[in-house]
Amino acid sequence: MTSSTPAQEDGGATILEIGQQPGVWREVARRSDSTIADFVRTIVERPDIRVILTGAGSSAFIGDMAAAALRRRLGRRVDAIATTSIVSNPLDHLEQHVPTLLVSFGRSGNSPESLATTALADELIDDVWHLVLTCAADGALAKAHTGRANSAVVCMPERANDTGFAMTSSLTSMLLTCLQLLGPANPDTVEALAVAAEYVAGLQSDIAALARTKKNRLVYLGSGALEGLAQESALKMLELTAGEVDTYFDSPLGFRHGPKSVLDGDTLVVVYTSTDPYTHRYDLDIIAEIRAQLGDDAVAVISTEPLPEGYGDAVVLPGLAGRDDALVALAYLVFAQYLALFTALEHGKTPDNPFPSGEVSRVVRGVTIYPMTKNGR
Repeated sequence: MTSSTPAQEDGGATILEIGQQPGVWREVARRSDSTIADFVRTIVERPDIRVILTGAGSSAFIGDMAAAALRRRLGRRVDAIATTSIVSNPLDHLEQHVPTLLVSFGRSGNSPESLATTALADELIDDVWHLVLTCAADGALAKAHTGRANSAVVCMPERANDTGFAMTSSLTSMLLTCLQLLGPANPDTVEALAVAAEYVAGLQSDIAALARTKKNRLVYLGSGALEGLAQESALKMLELTAGEVDTYFDSPLGFRHGPKSVLDGDTLVVVYTSTDPYTHRYDLDIIAEIRAQLGDDAVAVISTEPLPEGYGDAVVLPGLAGRDDALVALAYLVFAQYLALFTALEHGKTPDNPFPSGEVSRVVRGVTIYPMTKNGR
Protein backbone atom coordinates (compact mmCIF):
# COMPACT_ATOMS: atom_id res chain seq x y z
CA MET A 1 0.00 0.00 0.00
CA THR A 2 1.23 3.52 -0.83
CA SER A 3 0.23 7.01 0.25
CA SER A 4 -1.93 7.23 -2.89
CA THR A 5 -3.86 4.05 -2.09
CA PRO A 6 -7.41 4.79 -0.94
CA ALA A 7 -8.34 4.04 2.65
CA GLN A 8 -9.95 0.66 3.26
CA GLU A 9 -13.38 2.25 3.71
CA ASP A 10 -12.93 3.78 0.25
CA GLY A 11 -11.95 0.51 -1.42
CA GLY A 12 -8.22 0.27 -0.71
CA ALA A 13 -5.92 -1.19 -3.33
CA THR A 14 -8.76 -3.44 -4.47
CA ILE A 15 -10.75 -0.65 -6.08
CA LEU A 16 -7.64 0.50 -7.94
CA GLU A 17 -6.87 -3.02 -9.13
CA ILE A 18 -10.41 -3.47 -10.43
CA GLY A 19 -10.27 -0.12 -12.18
CA GLN A 20 -6.88 -0.69 -13.81
CA GLN A 21 -8.06 -3.71 -15.78
CA PRO A 22 -8.77 -1.97 -19.11
CA GLY A 23 -5.21 -0.63 -19.10
CA VAL A 24 -3.76 -3.99 -18.10
CA TRP A 25 -5.68 -5.72 -20.90
CA ARG A 26 -4.40 -3.24 -23.46
CA GLU A 27 -0.88 -3.89 -22.20
CA VAL A 28 -1.41 -7.64 -22.54
CA ALA A 29 -2.63 -7.13 -26.11
CA ARG A 30 0.47 -5.11 -27.03
CA ARG A 31 2.81 -7.82 -25.85
CA SER A 32 3.99 -10.26 -28.47
CA ASP A 33 6.47 -13.07 -27.97
CA SER A 34 7.01 -15.15 -31.08
CA THR A 35 8.97 -17.74 -29.12
CA ILE A 36 6.00 -18.44 -26.85
CA ALA A 37 3.56 -18.39 -29.77
CA ASP A 38 5.71 -20.85 -31.73
CA PHE A 39 6.07 -23.10 -28.67
CA VAL A 40 2.30 -23.27 -28.26
CA ARG A 41 1.55 -23.60 -31.98
CA THR A 42 3.90 -26.52 -32.46
CA ILE A 43 2.28 -28.42 -29.61
CA VAL A 44 -1.38 -27.80 -30.45
CA GLU A 45 -0.79 -28.74 -34.10
CA ARG A 46 -0.49 -32.34 -32.92
CA PRO A 47 -3.84 -34.00 -33.68
CA ASP A 48 -3.59 -36.19 -30.58
CA ILE A 49 -2.82 -33.38 -28.12
CA ARG A 50 -4.91 -32.88 -25.02
CA VAL A 51 -4.96 -29.49 -23.29
CA ILE A 52 -5.60 -29.28 -19.55
CA LEU A 53 -6.35 -25.88 -18.01
CA THR A 54 -5.58 -25.92 -14.31
CA GLY A 55 -5.30 -23.78 -11.21
CA ALA A 56 -6.75 -23.53 -7.71
CA GLY A 57 -9.68 -21.41 -6.59
CA SER A 58 -10.17 -18.41 -8.88
CA SER A 59 -7.32 -19.65 -11.07
CA ALA A 60 -9.28 -22.86 -11.67
CA PHE A 61 -12.30 -20.88 -12.82
CA ILE A 62 -10.17 -19.34 -15.59
CA GLY A 63 -10.15 -22.77 -17.18
CA ASP A 64 -13.90 -23.14 -16.75
CA MET A 65 -14.42 -19.84 -18.58
CA ALA A 66 -11.94 -20.57 -21.38
CA ALA A 67 -12.24 -24.29 -22.14
CA ALA A 68 -15.15 -24.31 -24.59
CA ALA A 69 -13.75 -21.39 -26.61
CA LEU A 70 -10.39 -23.13 -26.89
CA ARG A 71 -12.05 -26.39 -27.87
CA ARG A 72 -13.86 -24.65 -30.71
CA ARG A 73 -10.81 -22.72 -31.88
CA LEU A 74 -8.28 -25.56 -31.70
CA GLY A 75 -10.44 -28.53 -32.59
CA ARG A 76 -8.68 -30.39 -29.81
CA ARG A 77 -9.65 -31.97 -26.52
CA VAL A 78 -9.57 -29.26 -23.86
CA ASP A 79 -10.40 -29.99 -20.22
CA ALA A 80 -10.61 -27.63 -17.26
CA ILE A 81 -9.51 -29.50 -14.12
CA ALA A 82 -8.58 -27.83 -10.83
CA THR A 83 -5.15 -28.56 -9.38
CA THR A 84 -6.95 -29.50 -6.17
CA SER A 85 -8.70 -32.31 -8.05
CA ILE A 86 -5.58 -33.47 -9.87
CA VAL A 87 -3.47 -33.61 -6.70
CA SER A 88 -5.98 -35.64 -4.71
CA ASN A 89 -6.95 -37.95 -7.61
CA PRO A 90 -4.18 -37.80 -10.23
CA LEU A 91 -5.00 -41.10 -11.92
CA ASP A 92 -8.57 -39.94 -12.50
CA HIS A 93 -7.38 -37.00 -14.56
CA LEU A 94 -3.88 -37.57 -16.00
CA GLU A 95 -3.60 -40.09 -18.86
CA GLN A 96 -0.20 -41.68 -19.34
CA HIS A 97 -0.37 -42.31 -23.08
CA VAL A 98 -2.15 -39.08 -24.12
CA PRO A 99 0.23 -36.24 -25.09
CA THR A 100 -0.76 -33.28 -22.92
CA LEU A 101 -0.23 -29.54 -22.75
CA LEU A 102 -0.75 -28.53 -19.12
CA VAL A 103 -1.68 -24.84 -18.87
CA SER A 104 -1.19 -23.70 -15.28
CA PHE A 105 -2.64 -20.46 -13.92
CA GLY A 106 -1.30 -18.94 -10.70
CA ARG A 107 -1.19 -15.40 -9.36
CA SER A 108 1.79 -16.05 -7.10
CA GLY A 109 2.70 -19.49 -8.38
CA ASN A 110 3.32 -20.52 -4.79
CA SER A 111 0.24 -22.65 -4.16
CA PRO A 112 1.41 -26.12 -3.15
CA GLU A 113 -1.14 -27.80 -5.41
CA SER A 114 0.13 -25.91 -8.48
CA LEU A 115 3.67 -27.19 -8.00
CA ALA A 116 2.45 -30.69 -7.19
CA THR A 117 0.26 -30.82 -10.30
CA THR A 118 3.11 -30.06 -12.69
CA ALA A 119 5.30 -32.60 -10.90
CA LEU A 120 2.60 -35.26 -11.12
CA ALA A 121 2.14 -34.55 -14.82
CA ASP A 122 5.87 -35.00 -15.40
CA GLU A 123 5.80 -38.26 -13.48
CA LEU A 124 2.63 -39.81 -14.88
CA ILE A 125 2.35 -38.63 -18.51
CA ASP A 126 4.74 -39.93 -21.17
CA ASP A 127 4.73 -36.74 -23.27
CA VAL A 128 3.87 -33.52 -21.44
CA TRP A 129 4.50 -29.83 -22.02
CA HIS A 130 3.86 -26.95 -19.64
CA LEU A 131 2.56 -23.44 -20.30
CA VAL A 132 2.72 -21.42 -17.07
CA LEU A 133 0.71 -18.20 -16.90
CA THR A 134 1.54 -16.29 -13.73
CA CYS A 135 1.81 -12.83 -12.23
CA ALA A 136 5.03 -13.51 -10.32
CA ALA A 137 8.30 -14.13 -12.13
CA ASP A 138 9.88 -14.90 -8.75
CA GLY A 139 7.17 -17.39 -7.77
CA ALA A 140 7.97 -21.05 -7.25
CA LEU A 141 6.00 -22.18 -10.31
CA ALA A 142 7.76 -19.77 -12.67
CA LYS A 143 11.16 -20.65 -11.26
CA ALA A 144 10.49 -24.38 -11.58
CA HIS A 145 9.68 -24.09 -15.29
CA THR A 146 12.03 -21.37 -16.52
CA GLY A 147 14.71 -22.75 -18.81
CA ARG A 148 13.07 -26.15 -19.34
CA ALA A 149 12.81 -27.43 -22.91
CA ASN A 150 9.24 -28.64 -22.42
CA SER A 151 8.02 -25.53 -20.58
CA ALA A 152 7.19 -21.92 -21.35
CA VAL A 153 6.51 -19.24 -18.74
CA VAL A 154 4.46 -16.12 -19.48
CA CYS A 155 4.40 -13.40 -16.83
CA MET A 156 1.59 -10.87 -16.70
CA PRO A 157 2.26 -7.12 -16.50
CA GLU A 158 3.79 -6.33 -13.12
CA ARG A 159 0.79 -4.33 -11.88
CA ALA A 160 -1.49 -7.31 -12.53
CA ASN A 161 0.00 -9.00 -9.46
CA ASP A 162 -2.75 -7.77 -7.14
CA THR A 163 -1.76 -6.60 -3.68
CA GLY A 164 -5.35 -6.99 -2.49
CA PHE A 165 -6.65 -10.28 -1.12
CA ALA A 166 -9.02 -11.08 -3.98
CA MET A 167 -7.84 -11.92 -7.48
CA THR A 168 -9.05 -9.20 -9.86
CA SER A 169 -6.68 -7.94 -12.57
CA SER A 170 -4.48 -11.00 -12.03
CA LEU A 171 -7.31 -13.33 -13.00
CA THR A 172 -8.52 -11.38 -16.01
CA SER A 173 -5.01 -10.83 -17.39
CA MET A 174 -4.28 -14.57 -17.22
CA LEU A 175 -7.63 -15.41 -18.83
CA LEU A 176 -7.03 -12.89 -21.60
CA THR A 177 -3.50 -14.16 -22.22
CA CYS A 178 -4.82 -17.70 -22.49
CA LEU A 179 -7.48 -16.60 -24.97
CA GLN A 180 -4.83 -14.76 -27.00
CA LEU A 181 -2.41 -17.69 -27.16
CA LEU A 182 -4.93 -20.49 -27.64
CA GLY A 183 -8.32 -18.94 -28.29
CA PRO A 184 -10.31 -16.25 -30.10
CA ALA A 185 -8.86 -13.03 -28.63
CA ASN A 186 -7.16 -10.45 -30.87
CA PRO A 187 -6.20 -6.77 -30.44
CA ASP A 188 -9.55 -5.50 -31.77
CA THR A 189 -11.40 -7.76 -29.37
CA VAL A 190 -9.28 -6.59 -26.45
CA GLU A 191 -10.03 -2.95 -27.22
CA ALA A 192 -13.77 -3.68 -27.28
CA LEU A 193 -13.47 -5.45 -23.93
CA ALA A 194 -11.50 -2.56 -22.43
CA VAL A 195 -14.11 -0.04 -23.57
CA ALA A 196 -16.88 -2.20 -22.10
CA ALA A 197 -15.00 -2.47 -18.79
CA GLU A 198 -14.59 1.31 -18.73
CA TYR A 199 -18.33 1.58 -19.22
CA VAL A 200 -18.85 -0.66 -16.17
CA ALA A 201 -16.46 1.53 -14.17
CA GLY A 202 -18.72 4.45 -15.01
CA LEU A 203 -21.60 2.61 -13.33
CA GLN A 204 -19.91 2.45 -9.92
CA SER A 205 -22.51 4.67 -8.24
CA ASP A 206 -25.32 2.44 -9.54
CA ILE A 207 -23.53 -0.72 -8.45
CA ALA A 208 -22.87 0.80 -5.03
CA ALA A 209 -26.59 1.58 -4.75
CA LEU A 210 -27.35 -2.06 -5.51
CA ALA A 211 -24.90 -3.08 -2.78
CA ARG A 212 -26.66 -0.81 -0.31
CA THR A 213 -29.72 -3.07 -0.48
CA LYS A 214 -27.55 -5.44 1.63
CA LYS A 215 -29.13 -8.66 0.45
CA ASN A 216 -28.04 -11.62 2.55
CA ARG A 217 -28.06 -14.05 -0.37
CA LEU A 218 -26.50 -13.60 -3.79
CA VAL A 219 -27.16 -16.07 -6.60
CA TYR A 220 -25.17 -15.92 -9.85
CA LEU A 221 -26.42 -17.73 -12.95
CA GLY A 222 -24.77 -18.32 -16.32
CA SER A 223 -24.45 -21.05 -18.94
CA GLY A 224 -21.31 -22.54 -20.45
CA ALA A 225 -18.35 -20.23 -19.97
CA LEU A 226 -20.62 -17.94 -17.98
CA GLU A 227 -21.24 -20.66 -15.39
CA GLY A 228 -17.51 -20.48 -14.66
CA LEU A 229 -17.97 -16.74 -14.37
CA ALA A 230 -20.91 -17.29 -12.01
CA GLN A 231 -18.74 -19.47 -9.78
CA GLU A 232 -15.96 -16.87 -9.71
CA SER A 233 -18.51 -14.13 -8.94
CA ALA A 234 -19.89 -16.13 -6.04
CA LEU A 235 -16.41 -16.71 -4.64
CA LYS A 236 -15.49 -13.03 -5.00
CA MET A 237 -18.55 -11.99 -2.99
CA LEU A 238 -17.90 -14.68 -0.38
CA GLU A 239 -14.23 -13.70 0.00
CA LEU A 240 -14.62 -9.95 0.19
CA THR A 241 -17.54 -10.09 2.63
CA ALA A 242 -15.60 -12.65 4.74
CA GLY A 243 -18.46 -15.11 4.38
CA GLU A 244 -21.09 -12.73 5.70
CA VAL A 245 -23.12 -12.95 2.49
CA ASP A 246 -24.27 -16.40 1.40
CA THR A 247 -23.50 -17.01 -2.27
CA TYR A 248 -24.61 -19.60 -4.79
CA PHE A 249 -23.97 -20.24 -8.47
CA ASP A 250 -25.52 -22.43 -11.14
CA SER A 251 -26.69 -22.51 -14.73
CA PRO A 252 -30.17 -21.15 -15.51
CA LEU A 253 -31.42 -24.65 -16.28
CA GLY A 254 -29.63 -26.33 -13.38
CA PHE A 255 -30.91 -23.79 -10.87
CA ARG A 256 -34.45 -25.15 -11.08
CA HIS A 257 -33.34 -28.62 -10.01
CA GLY A 258 -33.24 -27.97 -6.28
CA PRO A 259 -30.96 -24.94 -5.83
CA LYS A 260 -33.88 -22.60 -6.53
CA SER A 261 -34.96 -23.43 -2.98
CA VAL A 262 -32.61 -20.70 -1.71
CA LEU A 263 -34.76 -17.91 -3.14
CA ASP A 264 -36.48 -15.66 -0.64
CA GLY A 265 -37.25 -11.99 -0.26
CA ASP A 266 -33.67 -11.25 0.83
CA THR A 267 -32.05 -12.69 -2.32
CA LEU A 268 -30.47 -10.90 -5.26
CA VAL A 269 -30.05 -12.96 -8.43
CA VAL A 270 -27.46 -11.91 -11.01
CA VAL A 271 -27.99 -13.41 -14.47
CA TYR A 272 -25.21 -13.27 -17.05
CA THR A 273 -26.81 -13.60 -20.48
CA SER A 274 -25.13 -15.52 -23.27
CA THR A 275 -24.39 -14.05 -26.68
CA ASP A 276 -25.42 -17.36 -28.24
CA PRO A 277 -29.03 -16.91 -29.48
CA TYR A 278 -30.03 -20.46 -28.57
CA THR A 279 -28.59 -20.33 -25.05
CA HIS A 280 -30.00 -16.83 -24.58
CA ARG A 281 -33.54 -18.20 -24.72
CA TYR A 282 -32.93 -20.17 -21.52
CA ASP A 283 -31.52 -17.04 -19.88
CA LEU A 284 -34.70 -15.14 -20.71
CA ASP A 285 -36.87 -17.90 -19.26
CA ILE A 286 -35.15 -17.84 -15.85
CA ILE A 287 -35.16 -14.03 -15.80
CA ALA A 288 -38.90 -13.95 -16.39
CA GLU A 289 -39.54 -16.73 -13.88
CA ILE A 290 -37.59 -15.20 -11.00
CA ARG A 291 -38.83 -11.68 -11.65
CA ALA A 292 -42.39 -12.98 -11.58
CA GLN A 293 -41.66 -14.70 -8.26
CA LEU A 294 -39.60 -12.04 -6.45
CA GLY A 295 -40.11 -8.83 -8.42
CA ASP A 296 -38.05 -7.02 -11.03
CA ASP A 297 -35.57 -5.55 -8.55
CA ALA A 298 -34.59 -8.99 -7.27
CA VAL A 299 -32.81 -9.77 -10.55
CA ALA A 300 -29.81 -7.92 -11.98
CA VAL A 301 -29.23 -8.86 -15.60
CA ILE A 302 -25.87 -8.28 -17.30
CA SER A 303 -26.12 -8.47 -21.08
CA THR A 304 -24.61 -7.36 -24.37
CA GLU A 305 -27.98 -6.36 -25.81
CA PRO A 306 -31.24 -4.98 -24.37
CA LEU A 307 -33.74 -7.62 -23.31
CA PRO A 308 -36.87 -8.11 -25.41
CA GLU A 309 -39.95 -6.17 -24.40
CA GLY A 310 -41.59 -7.59 -21.31
CA TYR A 311 -38.42 -9.01 -19.73
CA GLY A 312 -37.39 -5.88 -17.84
CA ASP A 313 -34.17 -3.92 -17.67
CA ALA A 314 -30.57 -5.05 -18.00
CA VAL A 315 -27.10 -3.59 -17.65
CA VAL A 316 -26.08 -3.60 -21.31
CA LEU A 317 -22.36 -3.56 -22.06
CA PRO A 318 -21.60 -1.87 -25.39
CA GLY A 319 -19.66 -3.33 -28.29
CA LEU A 320 -19.74 -6.98 -27.26
CA ALA A 321 -22.83 -8.38 -28.98
CA GLY A 322 -22.12 -11.65 -30.76
CA ARG A 323 -18.66 -12.17 -29.28
CA ASP A 324 -17.68 -15.45 -27.65
CA ASP A 325 -18.97 -15.82 -24.09
CA ALA A 326 -15.42 -16.52 -22.87
CA LEU A 327 -14.45 -13.04 -24.01
CA VAL A 328 -17.61 -11.37 -22.75
CA ALA A 329 -16.96 -12.96 -19.35
CA LEU A 330 -13.97 -10.64 -18.88
CA ALA A 331 -16.13 -7.52 -18.99
CA TYR A 332 -19.01 -9.10 -17.07
CA LEU A 333 -16.56 -9.99 -14.32
CA VAL A 334 -15.73 -6.33 -13.71
CA PHE A 335 -19.37 -5.80 -12.68
CA ALA A 336 -19.11 -8.76 -10.27
CA GLN A 337 -15.90 -7.40 -8.76
CA TYR A 338 -17.37 -3.96 -8.11
CA LEU A 339 -20.54 -5.48 -6.64
CA ALA A 340 -18.50 -7.67 -4.28
CA LEU A 341 -16.30 -4.75 -3.25
CA PHE A 342 -19.15 -2.35 -2.54
CA THR A 343 -21.10 -5.04 -0.69
CA ALA A 344 -18.04 -5.73 1.46
CA LEU A 345 -17.78 -2.03 2.30
CA GLU A 346 -21.47 -1.97 3.27
CA HIS A 347 -20.69 -4.78 5.72
CA GLY A 348 -17.75 -2.87 7.18
CA LYS A 349 -15.07 -5.19 5.78
CA THR A 350 -11.51 -4.26 4.87
CA PRO A 351 -11.35 -5.37 1.23
CA ASP A 352 -7.57 -5.67 0.93
CA ASN A 353 -7.61 -8.11 3.84
CA PRO A 354 -11.10 -9.37 4.72
CA PHE A 355 -9.59 -11.84 7.21
CA PRO A 356 -7.27 -9.76 9.45
CA SER A 357 -7.02 -12.66 11.92
CA GLY A 358 -5.66 -14.92 9.18
CA GLU A 359 -8.47 -17.49 8.98
CA VAL A 360 -8.09 -17.43 5.18
CA SER A 361 -4.79 -16.39 3.60
CA ARG A 362 -3.89 -14.91 0.23
CA VAL A 363 -1.72 -17.93 -0.57
CA VAL A 364 -3.04 -21.20 0.83
CA ARG A 365 -1.08 -22.62 3.77
CA GLY A 366 -1.22 -25.88 5.67
CA VAL A 367 -1.46 -28.24 2.68
CA THR A 368 0.50 -31.48 2.89
CA ILE A 369 1.47 -32.99 -0.47
CA TYR A 370 1.93 -36.75 -0.29
CA PRO A 371 4.27 -38.64 -2.62
CA MET A 372 2.90 -41.30 -4.94
CA THR A 373 4.38 -44.78 -4.86
CA LYS A 374 5.75 -46.55 -7.92
CA ASN A 375 2.41 -48.21 -8.63
CA GLY A 376 0.68 -44.84 -8.71
CA ARG A 377 -0.86 -45.08 -5.24
